Amino acid sequence: MTMKTLIAFLAISFGLTWSLAAVLIFVGFSTPVFLLAVYAPGIAGIFMVWRHYGLTGLRSFFKRLTLWRMPLAWWLYLLLGYPALIYLGAALNGTIGDPFPFSPWHQVFPALIQTLFLLGTNEEFGWRGVALPLLQRKMAPFWAGLLLGIIWAAWHIPAFFISGLQYEAWSAVPYFGGVIALSIILTPLFNSSRGSLLIAYLYHFQMMNPIFPDAQPWDHLLIAIVAVVVVVLNRHTMFKKGTGVTEVLMPENIAISES
Repeated sequence: MTMKTLIAFLAISFGLTWSLAAVLIFVGFSTPVFLLAVYAPGIAGIFMVWRHYGLTGLRSFFKRLTLWRMPLAWWLYLLLGYPALIYLGAALNGTIGDPFPFSPWHQVFPALIQTLFLLGTNEEFGWRGVALPLLQRKMAPFWAGLLLGIIWAAWHIPAFFISGLQYEAWSAVPYFGGVIALSIILTPLFNSSRGSLLIAYLYHFQMMNPIFPDAQPWDHLLIAIVAVVVVVLNRHTMFKKGTGVTEVLMPENIAISES
């Protein structure tokens, strides 16, 4: 894969999402069309892997879902730190005491399953699966994460014009800033897990966790502060080219060590 692959990936992702979003904006909302628009980066990423490496390459690519090892501090942030940020943001926003959206309680499980498998989590097969490793071949992790964050934020622009989505109630500027900050945080997390698609997938799930209260725009301000701290703590690798994961497929040495 080369940078031309990245350009093709972005063309497919933006072309498919934005064209389908236009249908949703001007014709009306349709769940299948919306889901296909959301899946576009994941579809594009998987397609590019198949196009370059075939079915054998796809199997290797998906093996990155089995990578789970990373420093304990990152696991604590993923499982406890990020939710704490959201609840702190909700407290600042005055929404922490809002009624729980799921009643009766047994509705929680289907909502979690839907978020985990049917919504934006699948984007990570493209953003962190393909785009970030290719960007890190050309630049240091910080710049790769920053550039990908800008691209990722821009990809979401049509969502603010689709009637019925939660984006209607959000301020665009804090949201876009938060997405860029999330991408910067995800970059060293992804690299520390040796390019785990599982970790990126779980982080994206936390970003969309349906049981969390609405903390806009305070949550993104807090996430931006965390991004600054993360960059400072990882400054020796974040600004050094060659320290990030650059492989799209599962590296053989990792596959052997995990077996």
